[in-house]
Amino acid sequence: MTKPRQHQQRNAPRARPDADAARGPSLVALWHAGWAVSVALTALAAQIMGAIHEPALSALLVMALPGVAGIVLMAQDGAGLRFLLIGAWLLASLAAAGLTGGLAGPLPGLLVMPLAAGIALEHSGAGDDRLTRVGALAVGLALAAGLIAVWLNGVGAPQPVLAAASGFLALIATVTAMRLTWGERRRRLQRAENGLSHVENLLNAQPGLVMLLSAQGRLEASWGAGSPALPLAEVRTHGLSAIVNAPDQAAVVAALSRAETGQTVEVQFSPRAALDRRITLILRRFDIAGDAPRLIAQALDGTAQFARELRLENARLEAEAQSAGKTRFLANMSHELRTPLNAVIGFADIMRQRLFGALPDRYAGYADSIHEAGGHLLALINDVLDLSKIEAERYELAVETFDARDAISAAIALVRLQADDRDIHLAGVLPPQPLAVTADPRALKQITLNLLSNAVKFTPKGGSVTVTLDAIGPYMELAVADTGVGIAPEDLKRLGRPFEQAGGSDQRSQGTGLGLSLVRSLTELHGGRMTIDSTLGEGTVIMVRLPVVAFASRVEPTAPVAKPAPVEA
Repeated sequence: MTKPRQHQQRNAPRARPDADAARGPSLVALWHAGWAVSVALTALAAQIMGAIHEPALSALLVMALPGVAGIVLMAQDGAGLRFLLIGAWLLASLAAAGLTGGLAGPLPGLLVMPLAAGIALEHSGAGDDRLTRVGALAVGLALAAGLIAVWLNGVGAPQPVLAAASGFLALIATVTAMRLTWGERRRRLQRAENGLSHVENLLNAQPGLVMLLSAQGRLEASWGAGSPALPLAEVRTHGLSAIVNAPDQAAVVAALSRAETGQTVEVQFSPRAALDRRITLILRRFDIAGDAPRLIAQALDGTAQFARELRLENARLEAEAQSAGKTRFLANMSHELRTPLNAVIGFADIMRQRLFGALPDRYAGYADSIHEAGGHLLALINDVLDLSKIEAERYELAVETFDARDAISAAIALVRLQADDRDIHLAGVLPPQPLAVTADPRALKQITLNLLSNAVKFTPKGGSVTVTLDAIGPYMELAVADTGVGIAPEDLKRLGRPFEQAGGSDQRSQGTGLGLSLVRSLTELHGGRMTIDSTLGEGTVIMVRLPVVAFASRVEPTAPVAKPAPVEA
């Protein structure tokens, strides 16, 4: 378990760039200081021994000045400052060559010091060996200055000891400068190699496969864990499309073309070598300056994901088939049940009316119960049949233009007797003028009847139910308000779905939960919506808004109609 950790630590880049960056200027500053001290000591020794003339002494002191100036690198560093320092070395070498005669003088070793300084001052921000080239140019200029000085002043007396000392100092300075610069370069190279190795290890350790492709899809390089289903040798030779199953080749070729235009493209295909597997390929353009564009591709094994998606799709299709079968079954059963049920209700009604003679009181009560239960069951079956048709998309609206007040009035008349039996005040607020709508009159009557039946059913004795009909622009608004038990906030979100009911068990026993669901479905078939606003213990307002008005309303609103926080069913 410890080997991967050791491998990671060994290949991780060392955290030393800051330390090396700080050490570089310090060592170069020490090199300058060492040069200045060495030259000063040489001048002092030669002066004590009387082996130096005034021009040579001046030349030594001039050459010590750039060394003193280089100590500033202790405080700050930069490519611009180092160019200034190499300029100082150039001026000092020109002055020294002019004073001593250059190579023909007593201090020939001083002429190579600009080159040594250029090597020591090399900086990554200055470019490749630019300071070294400036130092070499300074040496050439110093040689020319020495020749001019000899031509003007002639050749002085030879001083071999001083010449040897200057050459030795220049040699030590050059070797030290080379060790400084090349050592720093080796450290930078080592850091770069470590970083490159770390990046390659990361790329090769990833679970997917990363490929560098040409624009034609041929493999140029790859990293990561490749799938056995992807023969990389064939991709390198013949291109990516050669390993793709024939039905998927067109999609892969199109993905390569889109990726070449700069898009990030994802495509899935089956390899020819393993048709039971799926490969997910993500492509993106990769540009290199001065070279032809390439593509970066990431290949992942998408077999498991494809299998999950396939299972989900099959489950969806199976659920839809089961739902459609259930809907067809309910529609057929409801249709088959209505015929015998109508007969039961008809015979029970004959018995209730005693058309063929009197009945004993007990049988008369049975007939009333049969008629009432049969009517309830028939209403339930009709609702189920309508919902089944709507869910099966077999419900067709019989649209025509008519006066909406007629459908609403008919529904009120049907519920009037039930409201009177429960001592509930039922009122209708209808427009005084005809309200022409283009809709299904039976559906509008059914919507109103269901809303009124619910309102009367859940309003206590002595309450009231009010139906309001109006038109606002192209919309017909039908509102049924009651002073009933109301609906709890947690139940509002559920209402409007089939067989969903609100309240306790005593309230749920009074219905089936299909009335509001049918209202919502018929409303949506007309392109409208149903909203519910209710306060528990105070009452409920259900609003149906349909875009069915056949002509402009007589009341044009000046602002959108605000409703008191309705809950959309």
